[in-house]
Amino acid sequence: MDDVIIIGGSFAGLAGALQLGRARRQVTVLDTGLPRNRFAGHSHGLLGHDHKPPQDILAAAREQLARYPTVKLVNARADAITGAADDFTVSTSDGQSLKARRLLLSYGVSDQMPAIPGFAECWGKSIVPCPYCDGFEVAGQHWGLLWSGPHSQHAVSLYHDWTDRLTVFADGQDIAPDIRADLIARNVDIVDGKLVEIAHQGGRLATLNLDTGRNVALDVLFAHPRNRPSSGLHEALRLATLDTPVGIALKVDDRRETSVPGIYAAGDLANPMASVTLASSHGAMAAIFAQQSMLA
Repeated sequence: MDDVIIIGGSFAGLAGALQLGRARRQVTVLDTGLPRNRFAGHSHGLLGHDHKPPQDILAAAREQLARYPTVKLVNARADAITGAADDFTVSTSDGQSLKARRLLLSYGVSDQMPAIPGFAECWGKSIVPCPYCDGFEVAGQHWGLLWSGPHSQHAVSLYHDWTDRLTVFADGQDIAPDIRADLIARNVDIVDGKLVEIAHQGGRLATLNLDTGRNVALDVLFAHPRNRPSSGLHEALRLATLDTPVGIALKVDDRRETSVPGIYAAGDLANPMASVTLASSHGAMAAIFAQQSMLA
């Protein structure tokens, strides 16, 4: 029996495995090899790894984990979970039945691309969600924001630290008059109409084309499509969740433990503020608290 099974082997999961391996705890990491940021060319803002491709960072992390004999990395999907603390059973896609005292869920979320031709092709290249991740590289250029609700108003004020050229695309959303007035006061252009196509060259934006016949040239578009957990395991386990502007997140306490004793969660699955730095931190925290929960 493992001490901990970690489901999801991206930044949060591997950070957790590192802490557990160093504590000489038996841990198995189950991973499908499809991290959320696989569409991004570079990872930014991660101390010591700024501007490195995220897949290269993860590959180096997996190599480093090889020196810990109690850590096992398995390329498989977790299909079902049964049991309770000190006696969990995880059934995998390759037919295994694994047992563990604790679980760490870090299987992340999947972004749901809107049905706009060209959007998916530009995602992670010239359509991005986070100014802290990509804003520096496009600072001072013409930014666009795809409006997705009242929470987008905060993004407008935030983006002015990087650029003074910002256009908001309502895309059929109803922007309240007081919010419109605030945007105009901030020298933000507002474009009404629905987006019908995003013209691009190899994932690099050319124009946003609207049903009004207007085409707007941009350097980068910021967007916040809704996301959903990459697995339904939390539903089967009946874990408590929180509603966020972009989807649901697992509810955890200060020790990163979910509403079910013995099950911990970290990464984008349990934090709507997507960040490699925070995912790694929370993964390490979850693993440490899981370990401490097993002390005699």
